[in-house]
Amino acid sequence: MKVTIDPHSGFCFGVVNAIAVAERELRANTSLFCLGDIVHNNMEVNRLKQLGMKIIGREEFKGLHHCKVLIRAHGEPPETYKIAIQNHLELIDATCPIVLNLQNAVHLGYLEMLSKNGQIVIYGKADHAEVVALAGQTNGSAYVVEHEADLDALDFSRPVRLYSQTTKGVEGFYKFVQIISQRMQDRCKGDLIDFEWNDSICRQVSTRSDKLREFASRFEVIVFVGGQQSSNGMILFGICKEVNPRSYLVSGSGDLRRDWFENVQSAGICGATSTPLWLMEEIAGEIQKYHD
Repeated sequence: MKVTIDPHSGFCFGVVNAIAVAERELRANTSLFCLGDIVHNNMEVNRLKQLGMKIIGREEFKGLHHCKVLIRAHGEPPETYKIAIQNHLELIDATCPIVLNLQNAVHLGYLEMLSKNGQIVIYGKADHAEVVALAGQTNGSAYVVEHEADLDALDFSRPVRLYSQTTKGVEGFYKFVQIISQRMQDRCKGDLIDFEWNDSICRQVSTRSDKLREFASRFEVIVFVGGQQSSNGMILFGICKEVNPRSYLVSGSGDLRRDWFENVQSAGICGATSTPLWLMEEIAGEIQKYHD
């Protein structure tokens, strides 16, 4: 049986950088706090824990003093930095550059909307770490929308600035652009509307959908490696399943089933932006044993 790993799967640049920063710090200090899971993959998180990383939540973070804390690629709201100053914490900031630019853009948009009595809208998942950090740039006043019904909270007679979580889909974002624009035009009845949007979606992530469709169509069986807590992973697995019904989701080699590969000549291994290459290689090796 031929087993192939998708060359486009695995960590995005932001996650690669955050893990590299963490490993460097751990080599020098043997221990490091990280505010939240550095990546939505339990296997990789456990590997870093074995090197000395300790994952903490926000309440535990508030109680720390005089130590180092890693800020993961998702970024953090301004409140986190204020606490760090008050508690004499040294932050190792591994915020993804794309996310950092978006935070700056949202903050500038927020200041503009304050002067115009306008609204900041973020297309994303309300409880996602990146979105929490983005909303923090607006002092918590941003409207987070993921479904069309969420737009009912907006006042379409007032200015709107729309941004997107970097890992959301392009198609979904532009659907919201059209809906908001139409509702504002309907509300303003021919008057000019004050609506601008910022396509802040990471193309390294968004272009994976088309590449994954092509990859999933080439094999009899697809094994998608990802954590259940990864929203990006669940979306990408859904694409695999749509293209190839014989697609299976696993978090590690222990989830594999021999009967998936009976009379199979080709299998493809792919994963989310939170899936490490070493884990996909490990799973590929286990699958290969079925036919050795």
